[in-house]
Amino acid sequence: MRRRDFITLLGGAAAWPLAARAQQAVMPVIGFLSIYPAEKFAPETQLYAVAFRKGLSEAGFSDGHNVTIEYRWAENQPSRLPVLAAELVDRKVALIVATGGSVSALAAKAATSTIPIVFTTGADPVAVGLVASLNRPGGNATGVAFLATALATKRLEIMSDLAPKASNIGLLVNPNNAGAAAEISDVEAAARAMGKQAVMLRASTEREIEMASAALVRQPVQGLLIAADTIFEGRRNQIVELAAQQAVPAIYFSRQFVAAGGLLSYGSSITDGYRQAGLYAGRILKGDKPADLPVMQATKIELVINLKTAKAIGLELPPTLLARADEVIE
Repeated sequence: MRRRDFITLLGGAAAWPLAARAQQAVMPVIGFLSIYPAEKFAPETQLYAVAFRKGLSEAGFSDGHNVTIEYRWAENQPSRLPVLAAELVDRKVALIVATGGSVSALAAKAATSTIPIVFTTGADPVAVGLVASLNRPGGNATGVAFLATALATKRLEIMSDLAPKASNIGLLVNPNNAGAAAEISDVEAAARAMGKQAVMLRASTEREIEMASAALVRQPVQGLLIAADTIFEGRRNQIVELAAQQAVPAIYFSRQFVAAGGLLSYGSSITDGYRQAGLYAGRILKGDKPADLPVMQATKIELVINLKTAKAIGLELPPTLLARADEVIE
């Protein structure tokens, strides 16, 4: 072998480890955008983030191994979301996972029309403008739709079983939620069909929630429904306490309320929905296009009951309802 060829061979061999390390160092980045507080400060956020990473792992990706996740938390302040979404776009992430309702997804969609978006939302994704259709999203966004607002009338039916003599049923709703109008309309129509009166209690801030509690005193209700909204989830302790003070049976959309002392929840399994979002994120990293991935319906529904709370307000639960429960907290 000629000396020049030998030196060239040695030089190439020396470069191989460097090239391999450089290739290993380049990993796709997922931008995780959430309305919630950082997971180290909120138990429910940690549950959701863990569930997302579980789905991502099932798709073959692990944070720090072959993908990097950059988190942006809005701390329950919707006004922060556009800035946080813009940061992720500037970071040139491979995709954005927008969680905690349509407000996060809409902020991400407004920030980019090219970076793929995987969302989780309780609103109708078509009605709020996230996708063209559920089966063929058609743009850069797809994700998981919880049956949050769609289950509002079912919660009213359960309330009728809990308190059959109740004539006035309150609905605590955030008027700024994209799905609020549809949920209000559905509950009002269902209440009329049952011969009941739906009393709307509108709130979007801590102060307005307190005012809604005062309204319960002025216009007594015999049952209270909590509309699906991440703002309410972030203030669940306050809402559960207000319901306890009024000794009114309340039905929530998330298990987290019942774990905090609420009476009963009926809604989609949020953790399972986040796991599904992780699966979709993995598929997109492997080359699938959001436009071709149908919006998944989070079909795992949970009925959770807190027996201690029922006893505290003197409520006798129907045996048939207890038999249907997926979980009973004692």
